[in-house]
Amino acid sequence: MNKFLVLPLVALSTLILGGCGFGKGPQGDLVGAEDRPEFNPQEVPFGMVPCPGGTFHMGQTDQDISASMVNMNKQVTIAGFYMDETEITNNEYRQFMNAIRQDSIDVLGEEYVMTELYPDTTVWVRDFTYHMGDPLMEYYYTHPAFDDYPVVGVDWFAAKYFCNWRTKNKNAANAEAGLAPTPNFRLPSEAEWEYAARGGRDLATYPWGGPYLRNSKGCMLANFKPGRGDYASDGYAYTSPVGAFFPNDFGLYDMSGNVAEWCDDAYMEASVPVVWDMNPTNPDDNEPRKVVRGGSWKDIAYFLETGTRNFEYQDSARSYIGFRTAMIQIGMGTNGSLE
Repeated sequence: MNKFLVLPLVALSTLILGGCGFGKGPQGDLVGAEDRPEFNPQEVPFGMVPCPGGTFHMGQTDQDISASMVNMNKQVTIAGFYMDETEITNNEYRQFMNAIRQDSIDVLGEEYVMTELYPDTTVWVRDFTYHMGDPLMEYYYTHPAFDDYPVVGVDWFAAKYFCNWRTKNKNAANAEAGLAPTPNFRLPSEAEWEYAARGGRDLATYPWGGPYLRNSKGCMLANFKPGRGDYASDGYAYTSPVGAFFPNDFGLYDMSGNVAEWCDDAYMEASVPVVWDMNPTNPDDNEPRKVVRGGSWKDIAYFLETGTRNFEYQDSARSYIGFRTAMIQIGMGTNGSLE
């Protein structure tokens, strides 16, 4: 007999017999383990937006001005997942640092916490020569005026540590409520990042569809370096508060500009023809270069394009690199609703 017919019958029989005081349990039938945690359909994690799965053309959509040929077009399929609506902010990262200082500093040691996890505020001075970065070094991470600005000065390892802490923090709360654990928070893969940046617009040069950098009213659509060094013409000389510009069609803010974002993948020039075309990723612990995407406040428009690849060394913190996290959709479907 079909088990999909048997299971309801077994459950009904158990209920009737149990109510009459006869027997307990499935009586030897294969009905699965009991006392499982409660799991309702996966909710959209707080602060995240759904990115429904689909197929797109990954790769450069405009001229490859560096003639690098490291991102030729390739059709790729991505399963559904969730991604942070904005880049992780200074205040969100401060919640992480406060928790680490309170709960783990005895285990990790203050030197490790302050040198490996705490944002390196000196990046505002070190990244640019002959530049007065002292005010930002002093205030950017610590002053409330910058609470909603993207955290910077965090290397790839610290971003990964943040993801692990966020998973443990959320699942500790789920365990107290008797709920099933949530999937891990993690850095997005390079393919997920590019798919999400396009917001469902295949071959889109920029998250808003492109190819222009201003809308019909003449407003800049991202925070970057327009016009051969006219940094302030988009409204911000350095970073901007997260969400200051229009979101893309998935509801994601700042997928181009503001700060470039760490991805989970190791950088490899030949990754496009090497990786698979279904949920591709390139984990390589022996490669110190990690993918960063999206361009930043100090970059020209080319680096804001959804198909432009770049990298930074995993132990290097910069004043123009931040991150956001992602989470799989349980089941990893491509056509289901992620509401």
